[in-house]
Amino acid sequence: MTAPNPGEHPSATGVGAGEPAGAGTSAGADASSGARASGGADTSGEAGASGGAGAGSEPPAGTPAWPAVPAPLGLLAEVTHACPLHCAYCSNPVALAPRSSELTTAEWDRVFGEAAALGVVQVHLSGGEPLLRRDLADLVASCRRHGLYTNLITSGVGLDADRLARLPVDHVQLSVQDATEADSDALAGTRSWRHKVAAARVVKDAGLPLTVNVVLHRANADHVGAVVALADRLGADRLELAHTQYYGWALRNRAWLAPSMAQVRATAEAVRAAREVLEGTGPGAAGGAGAEGGAGAGGERASRGAAGVRGIRTRMEISYVLPDLHTGAVKPCTGGWGRTQLTVAPGGDVLPCAAAGTLPLVMENVRDRPLDWIWYSSPSFDRFRGTDWMPDPCRSCDLREVDFGGCRCQAFQLTGDAAATDPVCRLSPDRHLVDAALAGPPPARPVPRPHAPGGTR
Repeated sequence: MTAPNPGEHPSATGVGAGEPAGAGTSAGADASSGARASGGADTSGEAGASGGAGAGSEPPAGTPAWPAVPAPLGLLAEVTHACPLHCAYCSNPVALAPRSSELTTAEWDRVFGEAAALGVVQVHLSGGEPLLRRDLADLVASCRRHGLYTNLITSGVGLDADRLARLPVDHVQLSVQDATEADSDALAGTRSWRHKVAAARVVKDAGLPLTVNVVLHRANADHVGAVVALADRLGADRLELAHTQYYGWALRNRAWLAPSMAQVRATAEAVRAAREVLEGTGPGAAGGAGAEGGAGAGGERASRGAAGVRGIRTRMEISYVLPDLHTGAVKPCTGGWGRTQLTVAPGGDVLPCAAAGTLPLVMENVRDRPLDWIWYSSPSFDRFRGTDWMPDPCRSCDLREVDFGGCRCQAFQLTGDAAATDPVCRLSPDRHLVDAALAGPPPARPVPRPHAPGGTR
């Protein structure tokens, strides 16, 4: 699944316009890159039904960090790890939560109420595939009752007009694996393409805003132009093109998924060309000569990537999430560890980001503690807040309040030390570990993500 995109990073990347990769919330249906991401993937730009940055109840008495710690704005609710797809780039953990361990309807209702009181304004209902929860309509109704804006992150499998009519969500994010039925189904590990196309039609017929999310990697990075054209045909209001975030199953398959640097540069150029078309300024605008003529410095690969966008007539927004491993520009963890977002995993663990369960930290659970105490007072949320914990070169870096030292999960994954400077950074003494991870030939095939262990909710 993909996490909500934490926003743009002003650092230069040297490979083309775009946002830094979302911080691994990852969540979200089969679109997980690590949005989630991010994590991340999409917040749709809608403001939400209630509250604001400081809305909600005050933190528990005796909380020393408040008011320096702002209230969270977004909650990624991973309601299940069950999913009908088998995407190699899934950022769900390798040890998937059993269905029998999932929070009940009543427990989720309490979580949503506590989140609203804390100041959360939008909830991203994700997974796995949230449509596999038989009580999903009750969960959405709970969000609405508590005044929360709801974004359904889905593979589209199981979403028809009748089901959507029972889900009063505010926005839908639909994952698509590639630009054609054969390629998309091959990446999903099951025949899901036609379900996705039908689901997009259902969402638009219902008058809801639609984001199409496509996780980019070695196997589909050359198809950007065709993906843009597909999103246009599906009626997307927003297209998120997010390079894979390497957590969970995506980390296991990193060697197979990682694009070449030439692909990264060409993808950025193809996105630029597509944006020009959508803005009516490029040669591929409706009635123009075709996007191929605008590929520019990206060369032949970029020309192929931008091909297919000619004649597009929408004004769809494109969000492009660059791969931090390749660019050397670190991503801020969900806008900063414990600053704007939190994740509740299927079994109730509360995480500063969707991948934080991999760290050697004790994560609190909503079955044991209220959400406001976890946000303001738990050691896990306080561990990497702010900048005091940072080593050099982060501590003395001008961007320390912008990228917050990068991704803690990635630092731990590559160095074994969650407090280390993110090795992605060009200034990190461990940058060679990233270069080594990107070197070498890819394996012949990836390891598919399995179904979650049994049981139902």
